[in-house]
Amino acid sequence: MRQFIVLGHDAPTTADFSLDDLSGAGRLDILCRCVGAAVFLSHGIREHVRIHLVVGDEYTLRFDSDTLRRLYPDERTIAARIRDALAQRDDAIGHMPAAVSPGMELYRLGFEATLDDVASEGTVVQLHAEGTPLPEASVPNDPIFVLSDHNDFTDREAELLAEQADQRLRVGPETLHADQTITVAHNWLDTAGYSEY
Repeated sequence: MRQFIVLGHDAPTTADFSLDDLSGAGRLDILCRCVGAAVFLSHGIREHVRIHLVVGDEYTLRFDSDTLRRLYPDERTIAARIRDALAQRDDAIGHMPAAVSPGMELYRLGFEATLDDVASEGTVVQLHAEGTPLPEASVPNDPIFVLSDHNDFTDREAELLAEQADQRLRVGPETLHADQTITVAHNWLDTAGYSEY
């Protein structure tokens, strides 16, 4: 299983946003592109991938590629599903999710609780511009990649990652968008650390 935790610092925590202005909705466009990069292949869906979008450090939306249905790779469709999920936020009670649709759940959990929840399922890897370059690192088992949106990690988030992360890696010499970072991480895993094509 590959997992990604993406922190959406400014993302909306209610369904009160327009699908016509996703960048103005706390850069929800970035989070939608992250979902697309994590779960979609050309003409297909990746197997065994979960992506957790932590919005406003209040809610976590979980997409599970193995059970996802009726999700398409365009930002607007993904944003509509996120809006549908947030409209059901009153049904999410702690670790009891609101079941939005097949393969998508909404939890009333912030970053710390989400990280604690999934950390035991694999190797926690912080993706950061100051980490070890991917070609110098070993490929982890069941990686749980943690990355931020267009904002840096807060001091508290950095502290939590210092405690929980097994590795701190960077995907290249240039700073990439979060969705591009996910694509590079997938490629690194797909090629067994750039050793098999």
